[in-house]
Amino acid sequence: MHVMRIRQATIPASYFGIVLGLTGLGQAWRSAAHLWHLPPSVGEAVMALAGLVWTILITGYAWQAIRNFEVVRAEFLHPVQGGTPALMAVSTLLVAMAVLPYSIAAAWFLAIGGIAWHVGFGLWHTGTLWQGGKKSIDAVPTLYLPTVGGNFLSAAALGSLGCPDWGWPFLGAGLFSWLALESLIIQRLWHSTALPPPQRPLIGIQFSPPVVCAMAWLVLSPGRPDHWLLMLWGYGLFQLALGLRLGTWLSAQPFSPAYWAYTFGVGAATVCSLKLAQAGVSSAQVLALPVFVGANLFIGYLAIRTVHLLVTGWSSPRRLSPPLQD
Repeated sequence: MHVMRIRQATIPASYFGIVLGLTGLGQAWRSAAHLWHLPPSVGEAVMALAGLVWTILITGYAWQAIRNFEVVRAEFLHPVQGGTPALMAVSTLLVAMAVLPYSIAAAWFLAIGGIAWHVGFGLWHTGTLWQGGKKSIDAVPTLYLPTVGGNFLSAAALGSLGCPDWGWPFLGAGLFSWLALESLIIQRLWHSTALPPPQRPLIGIQFSPPVVCAMAWLVLSPGRPDHWLLMLWGYGLFQLALGLRLGTWLSAQPFSPAYWAYTFGVGAATVCSLKLAQAGVSSAQVLALPVFVGANLFIGYLAIRTVHLLVTGWSSPRRLSPPLQD
């Protein structure tokens, strides 16, 4: 019965990854509008769509928690999916940055809510890990979300709101959490059994820390970037190239919204490439266009597949909500 209830989850927290991809693409179009004089309306339309998706998901997830608390509780306690509720904070912080040009008050409201959820959930989740009893086979990239993704986006949001002195501590917390977890997760990928196909989309999260860190760094310290930032960007691009090399293996699982996990890194890498090109970095000026085009093609493809899945999935809800994997 416990497993069956988990399978009936209508809105897994991982679905908030869709917001990450859309806001990343929207931010990329905002930067491209300045760099190449592209229509700014495209980026704003993508941001509006991201805000709509976030509103639907946050409302639906809250309603799900009220009506079927055991489903949400099971997700929080799951050894693999237990880190994904951090995506609610990450997506909220990205939406805060999206609405900033229109309303500072709304941006602050969303940022405070996102940071509060990030800190509360991050402390709770990390505290459960420190108490032990976890299996090494469960050391998958979802572990990055509570302490790495949440801290990096908190830093970016605070920097965009004009509070870099508050943002740098969050960036430091995210950076050192990432360095602590990276070797643990790489060791699991190397030495344990291969991830089963339903879990392979989670590797998309593995590609994101360096470029999300670089993106937050650029917000906190705009202008001519230093070499550390360029090295983060380069490591992120290498990770994405590795994803292309493993494309067939990573795509063994039939399509589901879980594939949006790849867009966190893709969107951040694109935003970094464009901002570095704007700052006059010659390598970024060469790479920005192919990275931008690739991001549009990839995220556009995921969007089309997701809409198709929604249309065809009404008669089979389990296609939309795959079971959690032990």
